[in-house]
This record gives sequence, C-alpha cells and structure tokens, in this order.
Amino acid sequence: MMDRRKFRRRNRPEETAHPAEDGQDARIDPLETREDRLARRRREAEEIAAQDAEEERRLNEAVARAEAQKREAARLAEAAAHAEELARQEALRKEELAEQRRRAVAARAAIERAREDEARKAEEARRVEEARRVLEARRAEAARKAEETRMREAAERAEAARIAEEDRRAEAARKAEETRRHEEAQKAEAARKAEEARKADADRKAEEARKVGEDAARREAAERAARRAAARPAQAPLRLETPVAPTAAPEQRALSWGELPSFTVDARHLDRNRIVTASRQDPAHAAFDILRTRLLQALSENGWTRVAVTSPTKDCGKTFTAANLAISLSRQENCRTLLLDCDLRRPTLHKVMGVRNPGSMGDMLRGIIRPEDHLMRMGENDIHAGRNIAFGFNGAVEPYAAELLQDPRTEDTLDALQERLKPDVMLFDLPPALYYDDVIAFRARFDGVLLVIGGGLTTDKEVREVERRMGTTTPLLGTVLNKAEGTTLRKYSY
Repeated sequence: MMDRRKFRRRNRPEETAHPAEDGQDARIDPLETREDRLARRRREAEEIAAQDAEEERRLNEAVARAEAQKREAARLAEAAAHAEELARQEALRKEELAEQRRRAVAARAAIERAREDEARKAEEARRVEEARRVLEARRAEAARKAEETRMREAAERAEAARIAEEDRRAEAARKAEETRRHEEAQKAEAARKAEEARKADADRKAEEARKVGEDAARREAAERAARRAAARPAQAPLRLETPVAPTAAPEQRALSWGELPSFTVDARHLDRNRIVTASRQDPAHAAFDILRTRLLQALSENGWTRVAVTSPTKDCGKTFTAANLAISLSRQENCRTLLLDCDLRRPTLHKVMGVRNPGSMGDMLRGIIRPEDHLMRMGENDIHAGRNIAFGFNGAVEPYAAELLQDPRTEDTLDALQERLKPDVMLFDLPPALYYDDVIAFRARFDGVLLVIGGGLTTDKEVREVERRMGTTTPLLGTVLNKAEGTTLRKYSY
C-alpha cells in the first residue's frame, strides 16, 4: 500500500520535492491554473484508480493464485496421501509377495526335503531289500554249497568206503591169490622136486643100466676084438662120441600196444581231480603243453627216455603233474608214453584216473605178473587223448618199497618193457624225496628228474636238501611250481 503513488506523494518530504542538482538552487515550478490542477488531479485520480484497479486485480490474482495454490497444495497433499497410501499398499503387497515367496520357497524346500526323505527312504528300502536278497542269495548259496559239500563228502566217504572195501577185497583177493600162487608154487616146487628126484632116479637107473650095458658091450667088444685080433692084424679102436645139442635162452617176443587192455575214461572224474589237460578248459593246460615240449626237446638232445617225477615233501602235486604231463604227451602222435606209479607206499594214480582194482605194481616189477596183463591203455574217450599211452597203476602198498625199487628184478622188468614196448618216454611217479630213500634207491633206473615244488609249502632249504641227496650226477630236467599264488592265466585263442 505504501508503494502507491498517492501515498508517496502525500508523504514525500519537502526537501526532496525539488532537489538541486550539482550545487545549484532547486527550481521552483511555476504555478498552475485551476484547470490544470483539476486536470492533473483527475489524471492523478485516474492513475490512482487505475493503480488501485491494477492493485486490486493483482490482489485478486494473488488471491486466486493463493486459492489455486491452496487447491493445488490440497490436491498435492491428497495425491501425496494417495501416493503414500499406494506406496504403503505396494509395500504391503511386496511384503505379502515376499511372504508368499518365502512361504513358497519354504513349501518348495519342504517338498524337496519330503522328496529327498522319500527318495532316501526308498533308497534305504531298496538297499535293505537288496541286502536282504543278497543275504538270502548268500544263505541259499551257502546252503547249496553246504549241501553240495555234504553230498560230495558223503559221496567221497561212500567212494572212499567203496574203494577201501574194493581195496580190502582186492587185497584179500591178492593175498588169497598170493597164497594160492604160493601154495601152487610150493606144490609145483614139490612136484618139480619129486619129478626131478624121479628123473634123477630114472637117470641114475638109466645111467647104471647104460654103464652095465656099456660094460657088457665093452666086454663083448673086447671079446670080438680079441677074436678078430686073432684072425687079422690089430686095428686102432674107434672112438664114438655122442654129440650134445646146444641150448639157447628163450627170447621174449615184441609186445604190441594194441594187445594191452584198456580202461574207461570219465571226463568228469578227470575234471574233479584237476586233470586240466583232459578237457583243456582250464588255461593252466598250456603250462603242461610247454612243459611237454621242453621235456621232449631235453630228452631228444641227450638220448634219454626215463624221467622221474618227485617232490621234496607230500601234497606238492607230483601225481597231479605226472598225470597232466602224461595226458599232454599222449596227444603227441609220434611219441609213445608209459607212466608207472612207483609210489609203492601211497599209490594214488589209479584214483586220479578213475581205475578200480588196478593190481599190484610190485608183482609186475618182481616178474610175477606179465606186463601185458598189468599195463592199461586209455579207452575210447571224448577228451581226444591219444592211444599211444599206457599206465602202470598200483593198488597194493609195499612195506619194503626201497628194497624192491633197487632189486635186480625191477631193472630186468624195466629193461624188458623198454625192449618190448619201445616207449619214447617213461614217467615214474615216485614218493617224496625227503621222506624215504625210494628215489635214491631208484636212481640207477631213470635218466633225469622233474622236481615239483608246492607254492607256500616247499622251502629253499628243502630244495637244496633234495639236490644234495640226489647228487651232482643226477640231471635235474626242471622244476615245476605248483599251487602258485597271484598268477592270472586267461584263456587265449585265435
């Protein structure tokens, strides 16, 4: 209001009405007329009215603007409140969404945990079921094996009892046969002696009669000579000598392999007794084929035929080695093989090959039994074993085995076998070298030795002791490691 022109004019100080400029006296306006003053005042009133109108207009505009600002402020406040409400609702919605997400995550986690629990329970149930099945299978397998073991043991006991009974009967029959033969031999010896005595008496009587006749003939001849001497000149007497026919020792004829009896070959029995060279299903048969080839090469290089198979102690597998090597040799078409069970203290070769009532090897070595009546060949078989192999089994235990093995009759029997059968290889299954003196006693009967060593059984000291007992003059053709651990032989074929 103080800015109005009327207000400024009325309240303007007098000294400022006409200020002086640059030190000069203020100019005094001339007096105006009444018309000018009225006009001026009208103009001033009009200006004042215009200014008042302008001021009122401005005031109204200001009031309008204030009202508008108030309305805008109210609208903004309402918008802010609405925005705040919307923000609060959005926050609530976000919280609800976050809660829903959290609940969904928790639910999903719970579902996953439930699934994992169900999967774990299912896996545990599966494992329990599998363990139960495995346990049942193991129990069934154990029961089956126990039943098989029981049946096998029962069968072995029955077989052992049967074999023992057969051995007992065979032993009784052998003893009865020996007794009968001994009695027959005694009777034959008595008859022979009686016949010899009769023949001697007859020869004596014939000799006496011949002497009497000769005396009579000489007397008669002397008388005739005397009579002829009286009739003609004396002549030199004639000497009459009776020629003696030369005697020759009877010769043994050659023995044909076809004349030897045969025994039945049971492939399953051979498999049960680990004769791996029979069916050739076990990869270990290749080791015996290699041993066969090397043995034949060594025998051919030295011109030998007789090979002893022994071991330092028992349970090393010497009979197992000898039987497998013999079957492998039988497939060599140009090689005749003879395997003799010379373990006269504990014979087992016939049990391994499945032969009953094998007879006595001792009687054959003594010459009581002919070789063609004791030796046996393999019959028709499914294992493709050759027919050029013969076995000499033994079913009788000899209490004086070492004495029999070094008996001259044993040497004569072996020489006769060599001469009549002409085998390329003769294998002798001998007792353990460190238990008895059988191997040393039999040393002069073979060319070389195969030493079977039991893995985990034989020690270095035992091997050195065998070499010491055999001496440096006994050729060691090779050592066979049996029952070796950690070897993996796989079947190989083209």
